[in-house]
Amino acid sequence: MAEPVIAIFDIGKTNKKLVFLNPDYQLLHEEERQFPEIQDDDGFPCEDLDAVCLWVKKELKDMKKIDAFNVTAINVSAYGASLVHLDDKGNPVTPLYNYLKPYPDVVAKQFYEQYGDKNTFALQTASPPMGMLNSGLQLYWLKYEKPQLFQRIKRSLHLPQYFGYLIHKKMYSEITSIGCHTGLWDYQADRSHNWVYQEKITSLLPPIAPTHTFEIIKSKGKSIFCGVGIHDSSAALVPYLLAFVESFMLLSTGTWNITLNPFNHEPLTIEELQRDCLNYMDFRGTPVKASRIFLGNEHDYHEKKLAAYFHKSPLYHQSVKLDKTTLYELLTHQHPSRKFYPQTMQHTGPIPEHTGPETDLSLFHNYEEAYHQLVLDLVNMQVLSLKLAKGKTCPEKIFISGGFCNNSLFMQLLASYFLEIDFYSTHLKRSSALGAALVMHRHWNRDSAIDHLFNFEKIQPVSVEKLHQYQIQ
Repeated sequence: MAEPVIAIFDIGKTNKKLVFLNPDYQLLHEEERQFPEIQDDDGFPCEDLDAVCLWVKKELKDMKKIDAFNVTAINVSAYGASLVHLDDKGNPVTPLYNYLKPYPDVVAKQFYEQYGDKNTFALQTASPPMGMLNSGLQLYWLKYEKPQLFQRIKRSLHLPQYFGYLIHKKMYSEITSIGCHTGLWDYQADRSHNWVYQEKITSLLPPIAPTHTFEIIKSKGKSIFCGVGIHDSSAALVPYLLAFVESFMLLSTGTWNITLNPFNHEPLTIEELQRDCLNYMDFRGTPVKASRIFLGNEHDYHEKKLAAYFHKSPLYHQSVKLDKTTLYELLTHQHPSRKFYPQTMQHTGPIPEHTGPETDLSLFHNYEEAYHQLVLDLVNMQVLSLKLAKGKTCPEKIFISGGFCNNSLFMQLLASYFLEIDFYSTHLKRSSALGAALVMHRHWNRDSAIDHLFNFEKIQPVSVEKLHQYQIQ
């Protein structure tokens, strides 16, 4: 008899995956694809939505042919800040605009003149002004910059809900997508922001459904529970919220390092917002204090330069272990030209383009010394970001997931700045897909325990004189 499984479409910005999990949430099978970007109607790079949709539809069709699996449920995890705009027949009207696409200054100026200054709006919506990353403002931009396209739009769905729609043919909004730096949700009033009503955007947004909402589709005479989709960063937090009652923070690392603190309920301040601290929304509809920094991107940028300069392989940094003597020498004999970030760039949040003077790599004796300096600077920026999300709380644990878990130098240095908190690397694979599966748990799965999913490794801090005196701000 075929084993019951849940299928999750995990749609990342770079990698698109389909994973099959059994009732113990163990991976049984995985498909992965990447799709080259195309250009939108303005010539800016964007997702090839048609290609991804064809892949999703093909995988749905192929599921029915897999005799080894009894697909009982399906859900979607997908990246945020992206809207799919549909016409009266349910077909996309526009390209899937890239959230990195520049937002026109004239449109932003008009918006804030109508609906309050940037700081007030940011406090209300619990998100810094981020242009297209405030995905709701994409609708405002379309209304005034591309009115003919805008008039054709009947519904706008966030990306997780659009792929859900492809599966079950029903249109929903969902709180983790609506509540994540969209500019649509007024956290102070706990409803859609006034501008959404005044611009008549509400008619384009389907009703908000709880994250565990499902539709039933029929396949070969059986019923399959299909979820409405969930924002991937919020999905990654779900396993931790379900498994732990003690206070914690989750640092999810990758291109973006995002710190999520479900236990910090302090109101956001202007200063925090200016440093890219914001609120996410968890699957229960509860605000989660978060801070973000583009740290993985920064690491990769400089690591490639180090590898080229010192004639090392691109993955050589993975062999570099913490050396207390090297670190002590760098801390004792600090040199401005050896720092990887000028003072103007030493902050949290999006880091400016690399237009300033480059670090003088000739001042380092070898790759190992230069890499220690790079990680020391990156860790210091990560410390600031963690402190923003931490606030006045003192969580018992900090869990770290993602790519930086494989960087022992980074992990040990980071733990050394918070000796009162236990740090753990959590090799929880496919956490976004797992979160999307867990919000569907009650509909398809009779098992309850999920503790077995976690594989923890406690991070040992290192004692190095002068470390806590090293300041980047």
